[in-house]
Amino acid sequence: MTPTLPLDLTPAQAVAALADALLGGLNPELCPPRAHVPLPAGELLLMPAADGRYAGVKAAGVVPTNPGRGLPRITGSYLLLDGPTLQPLALLDGAALTALRTPAVTALAMRRLAAPEAGHLVLFGAGPQAYGHLEALRAVRPLTGVTVVARSAAPAEALAAHARMLGLTARVGTPEAVADADLVVCCTTAHSPLFDGRLVPAHAAVAAVGSHRPDAREVDTALVVRSARYVEARAVALREAGDLVIPLAAGAVTAGEPLANLSELVNGTAVVPGDRPRFFKGVGMAWQDLAVAAAQYEAHLARGSVPGST
Repeated sequence: MTPTLPLDLTPAQAVAALADALLGGLNPELCPPRAHVPLPAGELLLMPAADGRYAGVKAAGVVPTNPGRGLPRITGSYLLLDGPTLQPLALLDGAALTALRTPAVTALAMRRLAAPEAGHLVLFGAGPQAYGHLEALRAVRPLTGVTVVARSAAPAEALAAHARMLGLTARVGTPEAVADADLVVCCTTAHSPLFDGRLVPAHAAVAAVGSHRPDAREVDTALVVRSARYVEARAVALREAGDLVIPLAAGAVTAGEPLANLSELVNGTAVVPGDRPRFFKGVGMAWQDLAVAAAQYEAHLARGSVPGST
């Protein structure tokens, strides 16, 4: 029977697992595309990946009405396989894996894109991803203050209170808070821009990770036009990332303009200017789930906590 393993990697360990995969030669441009299956309740995503010693697949459901029922918006499971034989090794909670790896991807990008002294984070959203991003970004930058911007006051204040418990100065604010930001992170279900991109300071880094649809976006064309742009992989971003697809379709930017991927960021070949905002767009990719799941499996192996292992 395939063992079900808990996820207990720290955000820093998840960031390291992603970096190791890219430094080891993984090319995100070659990752298989995810399959989207529309369902009456929402959407089923199937995300396979393979990289040497391991392979795996995540089956994730996205159900927009679940939070109203007191249930997670994202559900699912991850099956980790032995790479050479494709024998099952472990099952992991798919929603928990997503909640860990998505902030870790953002944090990995921000290690290059955010100013070393970045202290003020403006965080759009107050759900599980917002909490995860707060923790992950604290692992890579010396955050001192957080402004939470969300649709509902109670969840926003709850996240601000959580940040204060972590020793940060935190408050609930408005979208105009981006004018004083060092870091801006958008992890919402919004379909239209959350703030005026003209307000973002030139020294700031911005990440948008809430959408994987070509007709939805969290940042406006003004920000995209004035920013240096980075993605997990060019192929998937130009297919799924509305934050980029919409300005491209409008002719505000062109496909020939520089668009570095995460591997180029991690390997140091991507140019990171300091005279304009740096914008990272993430949609989530299967290789990221695999890298973090494999690291979690190996951590359990090292502790002897995988049933049947020696």
